[in-house]
Amino acid sequence: MWAQVVHQWGQEVVYEQVSDPVPKPDEVLIRVEACGVGRTVLNYIGGQLGARPEQLPRIPGHEAVGVVVQAGDAVRGIRPGDSVMAYFYLVCGDCDFCRQSHEPLCRNFAGNVGVARDGGYAEYLVLPAVNALPLPGGISPVQATVIPDAVATPLHVCRRASIGPGDVAVIFGAGGGVGIHMIQMVRVFGADPIAVDLGEPKLQAARSAGAVAAIDFTAPDFADQVRRAAPRGATVAIDFVGQPDTLAHALEILDRRGRLVVLTTFPGVMFPVSPRQMVLTELTIMGSRYASRWEVAQAARLVAEGKITPVVSEVVPLAEVGRLHDRLRRGLLVGRGAVVPAPR
Repeated sequence: MWAQVVHQWGQEVVYEQVSDPVPKPDEVLIRVEACGVGRTVLNYIGGQLGARPEQLPRIPGHEAVGVVVQAGDAVRGIRPGDSVMAYFYLVCGDCDFCRQSHEPLCRNFAGNVGVARDGGYAEYLVLPAVNALPLPGGISPVQATVIPDAVATPLHVCRRASIGPGDVAVIFGAGGGVGIHMIQMVRVFGADPIAVDLGEPKLQAARSAGAVAAIDFTAPDFADQVRRAAPRGATVAIDFVGQPDTLAHALEILDRRGRLVVLTTFPGVMFPVSPRQMVLTELTIMGSRYASRWEVAQAARLVAEGKITPVVSEVVPLAEVGRLHDRLRRGLLVGRGAVVPAPR
């Protein structure tokens, strides 16, 4: 089959022919119909989720959607012909956290699809059955690529931070693949989203997605614009950028009892936090790690019901994924991108 392959962490993928994958008894073989392209893919191709040379060569792509071609003898509940989505985390499904639907905290976490095992930048994909989640009917494969990460992650954030009516949530990196769906999810939960990003195209996309205000992070009067949009201060700040300056600003704009939600992280990145400020204003800083399989299913339901509209701004053939990677690196891709393998 044809696939995009990483031969060295930190370098671009190479489009080449590789052997067709074969499923084990507890795995399923999937014909990939589409795979999402977002910043997370670039991060782990760059080695941010581990750069072990023994894991190479590797096919990246964790937001894969496709049709089951073959199910292993030990697989139950999944049949050939089923439409499925890939779950990003490789989990045991049996520890106490997995049994409580907190799979991102799995005690036996084995890594990520696209890093520890091959992902969906290919014509075919093999996954553990536990990582093949059912896709409801009526959603196109390209639209569905946003569900397992770009929609499910915002759902987890809203639940984790108890976002609801009366909240004002400022979203840093709101024009990106996860951020643009975070705007919509905040509205589903009854709160008001304020978008922060760079450049008018992303700010306009954020307004179209439902942001009550959209502010350029580099504006000289950035803080004043936030105060005008949220006169009493934000109750929630959500950071998808993961840099010291965005994290510091996110903490600064919070009102009393505000919650800062941190998602995007990089090795060695730190920012100053004042314990005194946290005590005097009862601030909360919390981490949010991906989503559970149950939350992915609920994210799919929200898309199927039309409550969340997938934002996939560019679709290219698998052979041309480098174009999307380049646009991501330059900050030009609005929402998510997707690749589609050529039919055999």
